[in-house]
Formats: sequence, C-alpha cells, structure tokens
Amino acid sequence: MSKDYAEMRASVLKDLDGLRYEVDADRKIGWLWLDRPPLNVVSYRGRSQIAAIMECFGQDPDVRVVVIRGKNGVYTSGGDVKAFPEIERDGMSHLAWNIAAPERCPKPVICAMEKYAMGVGLELAMACDIRLATRDTVLALPEVTLGQIPGSGGSQRVARIAGLTRAADMMMLGRRIPAPEAHAWGLVTRVVEDSAALDRMIDEVVGTLTSMSALALKTVKRVLNTAYDTSLNVGFEVEGHAYEKLREGPDYKEGIAAFSEKRKPKFTGS
Repeated sequence: MSKDYAEMRASVLKDLDGLRYEVDADRKIGWLWLDRPPLNVVSYRGRSQIAAIMECFGQDPDVRVVVIRGKNGVYTSGGDVKAFPEIERDGMSHLAWNIAAPERCPKPVICAMEKYAMGVGLELAMACDIRLATRDTVLALPEVTLGQIPGSGGSQRVARIAGLTRAADMMMLGRRIPAPEAHAWGLVTRVVEDSAALDRMIDEVVGTLTSMSALALKTVKRVLNTAYDTSLNVGFEVEGHAYEKLREGPDYKEGIAAFSEKRKPKFTGS
C-alpha cells in the first residue's frame, strides 16, 4: 500500500502546539511566534512543527527574512519539563535536528529574545543567525538542576561560540546569564533597552537584510555554517568556490554597476 507523504507532512503542521506563524508579504518577513502563555513553553510536538514551519519559510518567495519571537513580552522559559517523562526514549538523541532548523533555512533568521531565553528556547536561538535581546533578558541552560543536560544542541553551540570554560560555568552551575554578559560572550548579537527598542531593532535589521542580495546572503550563510567546524584550509576552499560562483551571478554584476554609477543596487537573484 502506497503512503501519502504529503499528507503525512501536512499532519505535522496540523493543530499547532503553542506556536503561530504568519507571513508579512509587504515586508518580506516570516514570523514564527512562540505562543503558550504565560511563559511560552515549547512542547515536544512543537519542536517538529518548528522544523516544518522553518522549511516552509525557506521555500516561500514572499519571505526574505525569518523572525522568531515569543508572545506577550516573553521569549520562552524552555521546554515542557513535566511532559518529558512520558515521551519514549528512542529518538530523543535526535532532538537537536528539529531545533537546528533555523541553521538549515537558506534565509537569514533573527531570534528576538525578551525576559527569558532558557533551555530549548536558547538552543533554538543559538541556531539562528542574529540574536537580539532586551537588557533584562536572562539566558540559561539549567538542565543540570533537573539531573539532565542540554539535549538539543545547546552544550555544543555554547562551547563553540563562548568557549569551553564559559560553557562549563553556565551549564555545570546552572547559571542564568544576563543579556549584557551574554553579549560579551558572543551569545547575543545586540542588546537593546526594552520591548519597544526591540521592535525598532527588528525593523532596522530586517530592512538592512532585505536590501541585500538574497543570493549573497544565502551563500554566505551556507559558507559560514558549512566551514565553521572544518580546518582553515578547507574553509578557504569552501569560501573560494562560493566566491567564484557568485561572480557570474546577476547580483554581483548589478552591485558593481550600482557602485560605479553611485546608486542603490536592485538585486534580483534568489
């Protein structure tokens, strides 16, 4: 008996569990909202739905930039801890795949954090390209306080970005890291004063990104994420081949022409 894989895929997105998504075609933004008041806890089912939504955004021509944010002034306090003992053990080792969906998305992904960025929420943020936070946001991977460790990529991403010593300080002590300190560690791209400032910063970053060549952004994201864990020489090779490929594309030619003519470029590549 043949299986309807389209129907199986659609079933993942049926009855979203604590999530909302919308597309602002005018501004070219795909919004993914964590929406489970009061603290926007992320469920186990929600993780696969996040991956499916990100995949759809990646293929949507009306989306140039993706923004992940929590509703009601809170990003997320983390996963649904109470429900985890009911989940079958087999397959749990693959949790990081769904949460890494922003990294696989060919478009720039912004994570906007407010108040709490904890557990799986921080792991999701760490898979994004740009992380914005309000000054009062705290970041944490507190799983050790439950007799567990991060399971969706957090230990590896934090160690690679902030260093082994800081990763141990954060995770082994179950520390909550204030946004300014997290910025100094490299875990946060920019820190703003409050939610209103966060709104403005999102607009600013989205405006900048949508003015750029979508093809160049997609390529540089792929180069960064592909070469990050390789040797320097392999990274040079990956970068060099990507550079060669873009030279023959329409956006590079338009960029050079616009520079020479002292005007803003009109990029068309995707």
